[in-house]
Amino acid sequence: MKIYTGTDIIEIERVKNSIENIGKKFIEEIYTQKEIEYCESKKNAKYQHYAARFAAKEAIFKAVSKLLNNKFDISWKNAEIINDENGRPYINFLDTKIMEKIEDIDISISHCKEYAVATVVVMYK
Repeated sequence: MKIYTGTDIIEIERVKNSIENIGKKFIEEIYTQKEIEYCESKKNAKYQHYAARFAAKEAIFKAVSKLLNNKFDISWKNAEIINDENGRPYINFLDTKIMEKIEDIDISISHCKEYAVATVVVMYK
């Protein structure tokens, strides 16, 4: 069994600027409908949540990059970050073929006023 990690940090202002300047096109290219609904429900803190999910998707790409040699398609919207009933984030791959190679995957995301960060740990079969 092999274990890989991915970590990403992003400035919340950068994501906010992308959303404000590019608008709906940016949001719909990166986020699933469930992610959009979740982030928009956070009102004034929505940019922190958008940024945290952006960092999470980048961390996922880094952690699963060993699988990306033309065998699997990982797009922005294929890796969906949603929360369980306790508020803990988890990854839902909409194209489940990648899960055939993954034993387990865990994610941690956090944000403050200026930055959002995410770490992903993948255990390969």
